[in-house]
Amino acid sequence: MADRAAGELVPAVAEVARRRGIALLVGMPERVGGQVVNTAVLVGADGELIGHHVKTHLFGQDERDAFVPGDRPVSLFDVGGVRVAVLICYDVEFPEAVRAAAAAGAHLVAVPTAQMEPFSFVADVIIRARAWENQVYVAYANHCGREVDLAYVGLSSIVAPSGRVLAAAPPGDVASSTLLVADVDTGVVEAGRRDNPYLVDRRLDLHPGPATT
Repeated sequence: MADRAAGELVPAVAEVARRRGIALLVGMPERVGGQVVNTAVLVGADGELIGHHVKTHLFGQDERDAFVPGDRPVSLFDVGGVRVAVLICYDVEFPEAVRAAAAAGAHLVAVPTAQMEPFSFVADVIIRARAWENQVYVAYANHCGREVDLAYVGLSSIVAPSGRVLAAAPPGDVASSTLLVADVDTGVVEAGRRDNPYLVDRRLDLHPGPATT
């Protein structure tokens, strides 16, 4: 499948984006320099490639056997005036990754995911915490159903900087796809960071990390 990405999969995504007039973020394997990476490809509403993010945190030996990790901590793109940071699945479970995205100025962290049992608490608890502690929107698009011996938990959600869930897939239904829609208001992000200044109040002298842009 990695060998099909450039010539077949990305053009297919681009065609859907153009036909529907929407930007799309789609996960797929890609071959880069003879190695395979786990990539999320971002295509604009005009069908043009905006960019991609390579997963930096690989989960378990199976994934390490299949892929090499990326080395770019933040992939930040402009989509219709919204600064979108892209992470993949396990990436979002590291607070440093989302903090780096927020410090770089992201309004939204978009996370294509394939989270399985018994880790449903990640979708339920950690995603809301990441949104609140960084005052950023988080869109967590999780796989559902069963493949081989894995049961995926679904529970996709879009969470506001306040930690409030704006839209969510119904719990318990892990076999059906769900379309979630919510507004991302960049003004809410800016106001939230003024009212809850975690990024400004960090003690970088004690806990070195990315400076806020």
